[in-house]
Amino acid sequence: MSRIANNPVEIPEGVEVTLGTGILSVKGGKGNLSIQVHDAVAISQEENVLKFSTNTEGKKSVALSGTFRSIVSNMVEGVSTGFSKELTLIGVGYRAKLEGGKLNLSLGFSHPVVFDIPESIDIEMPSQTVIVIKGVDKQLVGQVAANIRAFRPPEPYKGKGVRYTDEYVKRKDAKKK
Repeated sequence: MSRIANNPVEIPEGVEVTLGTGILSVKGGKGNLSIQVHDAVAISQEENVLKFSTNTEGKKSVALSGTFRSIVSNMVEGVSTGFSKELTLIGVGYRAKLEGGKLNLSLGFSHPVVFDIPESIDIEMPSQTVIVIKGVDKQLVGQVAANIRAFRPPEPYKGKGVRYTDEYVKRKDAKKK
């Protein structure tokens, strides 16, 4: 039985939550997010707290209420503080450059890799080898970071590739004679 749904979601100052018929909208200083609420989940708002419960009996509805609680909690956190992921390019000649709404990556291929940046995502580059991805939607920030990493994942022998800054890559020994 999921106990995640039993924890209420606190709504901080500056964040406005609107409950419509089947749609929950969250508006804050960083942006707006909305989600369609499943029929098995009941959401109630009491002052600055959101509470989640089930409309029907069964394991699926209990699991869905916990899932929606986590999603709404991430939405509230996203519009108030935002989310970010940091990638590091490791390798000789590996670099990135922002050109308009595109990220141009040189990753050791014979051609440059061009990545189209989604509208709600901001990318900052403190240096040529560090990419900081920021946004309101936690899922979208993680997906963009995973898509960029997938162009050249870190390899286990020299550690070259695109990796998360806090990622540990287990190194293998080279072939011995």
